[in-house]
Amino acid sequence: MRKADGAMSGVEEQESLFLTDLGRRVRQARTVRGLSRKTLSHTSGLSERYIAQLEGGQGNVSIILLRRVANAMGVRLDDLIIGTEAVPDWPVVRDLLAQASPAQIAAAKTALSGSGASDGAVRQRVALVGLRGAGKSTLGRLTAERIGWTFVELNGEIERESALSVREIFAIYGQEGYRRLEQAALRRLTEHPGPMILATSGGIVAEPLTYDLLLQNFYTVWLRAKPEEHMQRVRDQGQATLAAAGDNAAALQDLRAVLASREPLYARCQATVDTSDVPVGIMVDRLTAAIEARFGLPAHASP
Repeated sequence: MRKADGAMSGVEEQESLFLTDLGRRVRQARTVRGLSRKTLSHTSGLSERYIAQLEGGQGNVSIILLRRVANAMGVRLDDLIIGTEAVPDWPVVRDLLAQASPAQIAAAKTALSGSGASDGAVRQRVALVGLRGAGKSTLGRLTAERIGWTFVELNGEIERESALSVREIFAIYGQEGYRRLEQAALRRLTEHPGPMILATSGGIVAEPLTYDLLLQNFYTVWLRAKPEEHMQRVRDQGQATLAAAGDNAAALQDLRAVLASREPLYARCQATVDTSDVPVGIMVDRLTAAIEARFGLPAHASP
């Protein structure tokens, strides 16, 4: 209820903040996955207007009503939505994790993943991370040839194992299906016996469990470039889907938003190689040097 002077009550203020935070999280989740509102509207069956309202902190009143029910019962809203029947101890685990130290959280991750102590520091496995157009495939292949390692593209493995193209996987199973296959393929690659350079998809950082699996089992290198260079490289590859036809400014703005939302995730990589404003040969030199320094390999001269 509003006060007599029209100001919001304490409850209304809390609800307004809840909707604002919800909108921010929805917008962040969409942006980090590189989805436009139009694309999300098409795949979700919701109007662009509704998505815009949701992201603007004007979510459907039903969300607030459900929150009021949860508050009245003294339970968390996510418990009503997700359900805890399959894992009755989940509320206890969740609350313990919220109070845990970083060391305790790391120990819990190791125990739950069943991986034991990571051998990523020993095994010669490198994963290239970055936005589309960063040069993961080109630089990964050339660097692998130079140092004599195997080069693997994660999308290629997914296609080989599923006997479907990435486009077909998205069409049939959607984003969730693709991410499930991506994680399964990556888990199998962690058992690869020899030295390897892996080119990942740009959006792998948006999937927490898959990205953590990558960070724990590979020496990860972020191939960093300016938004304008990402855009030009994608155009040079003939992949116009990143750029809205005839609207370069809007396409570049969208790309900047995606890159900005992913930067904190990309920055979790153990190394960064800047690929801006230099020829491919220099990029390969930089990547080769980073790998050689990490694994103590003999230096390879530029061809």
